[in-house]
Amino acid sequence: MAELQDELTATAEMGELAELSSPTEEPPAPPAPPAGDALTRARALLTTHPVADGYCGLPATLRTLPWYDLELGDSSVDTDIPRLRDGGVSALLWTLRLLPGTAHAENPVTAVLEQLDLAKHVVAEYPEGLRLARSASEACDARAYGRIAVLMGPAPAAAIGDSLATLRALHTLGLRVLTLSGASWATEAGLTRFGEEVVREMNRLGVLADLTGASARTARRVLAVTKAPVILTHSGAHALNSHPDNVPDDLLVDLAAAGGVCLVPCSAERTGSALGDVADHLDHVRRVAGPESVGLCGAYDTGAVHPDGLADVSRYPYLIAELVERGWPESDLAQLTWGNVQRVLRETEFAARAAALRRPPSTARIERLDT
Repeated sequence: MAELQDELTATAEMGELAELSSPTEEPPAPPAPPAGDALTRARALLTTHPVADGYCGLPATLRTLPWYDLELGDSSVDTDIPRLRDGGVSALLWTLRLLPGTAHAENPVTAVLEQLDLAKHVVAEYPEGLRLARSASEACDARAYGRIAVLMGPAPAAAIGDSLATLRALHTLGLRVLTLSGASWATEAGLTRFGEEVVREMNRLGVLADLTGASARTARRVLAVTKAPVILTHSGAHALNSHPDNVPDDLLVDLAAAGGVCLVPCSAERTGSALGDVADHLDHVRRVAGPESVGLCGAYDTGAVHPDGLADVSRYPYLIAELVERGWPESDLAQLTWGNVQRVLRETEFAARAAALRRPPSTARIERLDT
């Protein structure tokens, strides 16, 4: 009787297996992805393609604080090491700002030198979290060692004091981006002859030209003169928001043709009051200029009001998740976060090597060219 029972059980099991393996049976549908899947994908992507944030105002902010701790976290700033790691950030451009209405702003050369000095000491104070980088390869090395790369710039055009020798000195101290607006040689009327020589010397040194806030005439003349890519460190799409620092579509097209990158800011004033507004600007720049010409900029620690959902650097995964939900492919997201900034840094360095073979340091002086 026991043997008969065993045989019946075995026959039933074989029948069940046959029924499951029947070619006429549809396989079970895969489970639907959870609601948080976009955020999970965003965090996973940032481990491979972290954010290179194109505009962080930390140096000028730290000058105003009596005490801070970037390693344990500091509520008095938007940017500290724990939140940078939470946000998937592996590189920062530290802007060397002039604070309006202060003696600091009245002496731009001194102000930028002091911030370069401060930045050097801040990075040295947190060697397990930060590392100073002067090139794309050094930024990659910092990332490989688990550090956040800090690159110096942009600095305002006034920082060179109308002197190419000062420009060279600042480059030696680490400056890698210069904003070409607000100087006597870069105005609404365009670049002067001395301004053109500034651009050529920047090309020879390997200093990126930042066109944020530049007039249309200045921007177009820079694009005509430069042999290296240019960058917009904190500009949204003018078609969506008419802020004067935002870029019209025709200039976005020219920027893309020159291999440049527009870094869209997390700024309520420039891009809107909600996370989705920033994503709209990213969508627009990507559509007009292409995925190889769009990047990210937090504008954190600059005094800017940030959109809801993007209060500090830890919130980048939520912005990337929004783009995932909008259908951005991983290849475009990888360019947005890390690839495009790395490319313009490398191409600027290659252009500098070529320029250094063609011309010696310029001896041009503003009084000889613009009077």
